Amino acid sequence: MTATFAFVIVLVALALVFDYINGFHDAANSIATVVSTRVLSPGIAVVWAAFFNFVAFAVFGTRVAKAIGDGVRMDLISEDLRLYVLLCALLGAIIWNLITWYLGLPTSSSHALLGGYAGAGIAAFGGIHGLLKTDVWFRTIKFIVLSPLIGMVLGFTLMVAVHWIFRRATPKTVDKFFRKGQLFSAAAFSLGHGGNDAQKTMGIITAVLAAGGVLAYGPNGTIPPIPIWVVLIAHAAIAFGTLSGGWRIVHTMGSKITKLRPIGGFCAESAAAITLAYVTLTGTPVSTTHTITGAIVGVGATRRLSAVKWGVAGRIVWAWILTIPCAGLIAAVSFWIVKGILRVTG
Repeated sequence: MTATFAFVIVLVALALVFDYINGFHDAANSIATVVSTRVLSPGIAVVWAAFFNFVAFAVFGTRVAKAIGDGVRMDLISEDLRLYVLLCALLGAIIWNLITWYLGLPTSSSHALLGGYAGAGIAAFGGIHGLLKTDVWFRTIKFIVLSPLIGMVLGFTLMVAVHWIFRRATPKTVDKFFRKGQLFSAAAFSLGHGGNDAQKTMGIITAVLAAGGVLAYGPNGTIPPIPIWVVLIAHAAIAFGTLSGGWRIVHTMGSKITKLRPIGGFCAESAAAITLAYVTLTGTPVSTTHTITGAIVGVGATRRLSAVKWGVAGRIVWAWILTIPCAGLIAAVSFWIVKGILRVTG
């Protein structure tokens, strides 16, 4: 086994670690509402979410994976540095995810990965001009704003519509109906979460395989088609991560933003699931965290604006804003350290 091939194996394993961490970091997104409304116990909820995280591979394609893998022009970076760039991109994303998980902040694993990818690439390339593919970055940054807004509007609209439809039903009947309904809305959201987030790891793994010479780059440094075994292991890793849970963030998402009942949980999850299905099918890497948070805020706002704890929501927004630059900085520093220790040239 050559040293390069061994390095590729290590990086694929590290990418799966990131995917696993993504799963337990974002488990809260899939299960917070269904747990906080006490429709499912935490243990059953994570099994439910993990199952749909995995089977998402049969529903969505690999457009998001291609967008992630093609976000940086790796063909412009020296061959000797490419694998180190991908190593440090993963380190930046993993370290930032662990920091925000410890602080109980629901941030975006996908934006952490993109930030890490860009930060390490810029450190290796020595600049930014021509390195980042503008179409991928424009769509991603645009949906940092749009995905929570779409989730918020849909959550608000669904909540108003459901209240009108069930206006003559008794509270007990409504509660009973939406307790069952939340099983389907939680499943739909978990499907969207797995469909969008697992693809980010697929994109990085395929980029690693291309950088290591296992697969061939396409025109202009684009990554090749995603191998089916990469699709399956990426979905398996995120599903196992979800099984591990992320209880600090469950508490933030499920109760600190606004108090939810089954009807609200159903509307929030449904709004987020619709948003995720749309962006995943159009190949846009978005934050499932941003989407479900916006939907929860929209649902809470139907009662009254004061029902939303805007201080907590504001703290979360600041974490969103800081994710790409902070993960990028960590990745860039990691690259300089690795380059210095290993005396990598390029």
